[in-house]
Amino acid sequence: MKFRPLHDRVVVRRIDAEGRTKGGIIIPDTAQEKPQEGEVVAAGPGRHDEQGKLIPLDVKVGDRVLFGKWSGTEVKIDGEDLLIVKESDIMGVVEAAATFKKAA
Repeated sequence: MKFRPLHDRVVVRRIDAEGRTKGGIIIPDTAQEKPQEGEVVAAGPGRHDEQGKLIPLDVKVGDRVLFGKWSGTEVKIDGEDLLIVKESDIMGVVEAAATFKKAA
């Protein structure tokens, strides 16, 4: 990819959710919500504080992150649909060993 985000912006590739329920029902693409999880493809250098000191980002290329449903700007780069978000729109990094269960 030949795109470098500026400041505290991050380029994210959405990770598609499973198109099937636990019971085996297939959900069509038109009924699915956009995934809120993605992989960081590129990241800017960071933001500057009031004194001009560079504050590096907490995320790096390859991190799996969770972001807000309506966050960012959708773009198409090299034929791929990507999302550009500010680091502040990222809610957290998903650790590899973490397993999540929905509250009943």
